[in-house]
Amino acid sequence: METYFDKKKEELYSKAIEFVENATQIRLNSEDKDIEIEVSEEFKREFFSLVDKVNFNLMEDKDNFYGYFLFQMNRDLKFDMSSPSGVNFKGAKYVIYFNPLLFLKLDMYQMETTIKHEILHVISQHLVRAKELKANGRYSTLAINMAMDVVVNQYLDGLPPYSTTLEWVNLNYKLKLEAFQTFEYYLQKIQIELDLQEENEDGEEHDTNISDDEVQNDENQNMDFKNEYDPEKTHDIWDDSDDIDEKTMSEFTQKFVSLSQKGKNPDYLDGIISKLKSKNGELPWNLYLKKIMGTMEANKKKTITRRSRRQPNRLDLRGELRNHKAEIAVAIDISGSISDEEFKQAIKEVLSIVKNYNHEITVIECDKEVKRAYKVKKLKDVQDRFVTGGGTQFSPVFEYLNNNKTKKYNMLIYFTDGKGEDNLKVKPRGYKVLWVISGKGDKLSLKNPYGAVKKLSKVEEKNKGNNLDLKDIMYDGYSMNNQQPIL
Repeated sequence: METYFDKKKEELYSKAIEFVENATQIRLNSEDKDIEIEVSEEFKREFFSLVDKVNFNLMEDKDNFYGYFLFQMNRDLKFDMSSPSGVNFKGAKYVIYFNPLLFLKLDMYQMETTIKHEILHVISQHLVRAKELKANGRYSTLAINMAMDVVVNQYLDGLPPYSTTLEWVNLNYKLKLEAFQTFEYYLQKIQIELDLQEENEDGEEHDTNISDDEVQNDENQNMDFKNEYDPEKTHDIWDDSDDIDEKTMSEFTQKFVSLSQKGKNPDYLDGIISKLKSKNGELPWNLYLKKIMGTMEANKKKTITRRSRRQPNRLDLRGELRNHKAEIAVAIDISGSISDEEFKQAIKEVLSIVKNYNHEITVIECDKEVKRAYKVKKLKDVQDRFVTGGGTQFSPVFEYLNNNKTKKYNMLIYFTDGKGEDNLKVKPRGYKVLWVISGKGDKLSLKNPYGAVKKLSKVEEKNKGNNLDLKDIMYDGYSMNNQQPIL
């Protein structure tokens, strides 16, 4: 039986089509191609009244966080979006936009879900992260969009049928992506597949015969409206956000979040919120590593083919050439403070971060002394750790690096629960230090760490009652900010 809500939705959709057709006709008959789609104030009032009904449902739901968050947001219509809804940050407010041509095709539950989808992007700080990744230039917009959507959509039910889900990506790109992994994991896997497809297409002949229907579709794409979902353009509206730094946006987001918490949230949502609040815009360990890898000075090697630049007249002094191999030491506390799962996931991220650099990784196992050191090129090279029950001292690792005469290290990444000496017996010599505290740890015992201290957190899938599958738990330093991992 058709409800009042369904009737009103159909009525508004018909009006929206009329507005688009009128604007299209005027544009075709005019030399002015910048004519915008004009809608009546009555249409806006009735449309947002419909959105209010959706919002009231959200507020009465167990996930009422989303309803109270939406209540604080400004609203607007945008016919040129390639998704039912979108969000950006304007004038110290988050603004949610709706494309009536797509949004009004959804049922009530799907409308609720697409709103939740946008809010999850916001509290996961995806707007900031997408901007940074696009500026980096290593990943395509399509890969970034799909990876971020895969991350947030795993926490949602009742999605529109065309949504970019884990299952959809696996099916359409012949991938075997695992559930509830990091954003970086999805981004890299998807980008590799897109690159392979592009290479294959370069060798194929393309049909130059264009049908009348294709011509008409091209003309429609040039109009200021979209009536089909496009994963490559679904987050274009993020680019229109006000240009503010990550810390400021994080503070604004936290204010929105604080005013939206009126009851108990699902575990997955509490995890995202708690990570947002605890970090306060601080870079997680793996993004910090990415940042310093780009600025790390490479070793220099001696050469007899170049004179010393400082003393060119001294023929007895050998010159130097840059050697672009980054020597990275990864120390692991084997006293039982960090789990194998945590360490393997972390090593996986280290390898993915440094893969674009000429690098060599040395894993060092240590408790009160260095037990073993070996090289790692791939994840399968990581060996089973020695099992010890003793205490932890950090100094032996620094002594090992300082006294190594065969290579000069650029960086030490030390995974530990943080419990050890108060002071190092030796200071790091010529290399950067990054401490990563395991999920079981609290803080680093050293008074002077001689480097950055970051937290390694645990990420769980959304709440499924009392049923818990170990494959749905992930350990790592960065998920939805894929953000940051979810507690």
